[in-house]
Formats: sequence, C-alpha cells, structure tokens
Amino acid sequence: MDIGVISVRYARALLKSAVDVGLDDAVYQQMMLLARCYVEVPQLRHTIDNPMLAKEKKEQLLVTAVGGEQAAQLTKAFIDLVLKEDRENMIQFMANSYVTLYRKQKNIIRGKLTTAVAVTSDAEMNMRQMVLSNTQGTVEFESEVNPDIIGGFILEYDTYRMDASVQNKLREILNALK
Repeated sequence: MDIGVISVRYARALLKSAVDVGLDDAVYQQMMLLARCYVEVPQLRHTIDNPMLAKEKKEQLLVTAVGGEQAAQLTKAFIDLVLKEDRENMIQFMANSYVTLYRKQKNIIRGKLTTAVAVTSDAEMNMRQMVLSNTQGTVEFESEVNPDIIGGFILEYDTYRMDASVQNKLREILNALK
C-alpha cells in the first residue's frame, strides 16, 4: 500500500479520536513538534528506521520528540500503535498528514513574511492583518530574516506569493538583459 494513503488513514483516525476526546489542539502541537524534529534532527529518521533498535527505545525517542511526559496520553497511545503495527518508518508522514488535516478542518492558513532585516512588530502585525483580511480563516503567521533578499520582502500565504525583494528585481533585470 502507498505511504501517503497509509499516513493519511492513520492521521485521520488520530484526528477523529483527538476531536472525540477534546485533545485535537494538543495533539496538533505535538504532531507539529514531531514533524519539526524529523526536519531538524535528520538522525532521528535513521534511528527510528533501524530494525536493530528495540521498540521500547524507539517509543522513548518518539515520546521525547512530542514533548516527553507532557505529551497527551492519546499521542503516546498512537505512537505505541504505530510501533506495534511496524509502521514507524511512516510516522513523519503521519505527523505531517495530521497537521494538514487539522489545518484544513480548522480553516488555518499559514502565512510567512521574509525580510532582509528584522521588522517592527507593527509592520508584522500590518502584514498579518492583510493576510487575515484576504482569507476567511485563522492565520498562523511567522516572520523570517533572510539577508540574501537584500531588501524588500516576500509575503506568502495559502497559494499566494508576493515577492517584492531587491533580489527578485535584480534577477528580473538580469533575465531581461539576456
């Protein structure tokens, strides 16, 4: 069976269970944390995928990755089920699928503002309000500083991208000169 199909099925079941017991928000935070751990600590995948490592050790690692003792009992039970069914190689995809399904269910749009230098909280709030006014949902907004764009900003949300960076303008000029 396809990894995507399996991941979505597990994620959908976890979301339904989390909603039923009122833990969907907590599990959402834990699944985002788990997905972020897989990105920031690439060795986690190799360790979890290692067939020589005992399931108990894998469970300890995964529970730690979702918040340790503060992790919801439902999340711990989910990890236990995934390990019992020998699906641990797909848990990163399950976490990402849960996050996607949760955001869709709660109508959450991700927004991102990239600038060359740090912006004031007022400027960030104005951008957040602009995104909110153009969408009909809740916005998870993050700011990032990337000096490579030289100046200006890049605003992204949903499928929209506004690139008003100096780097982009220079690229357009170079392409026009070719």
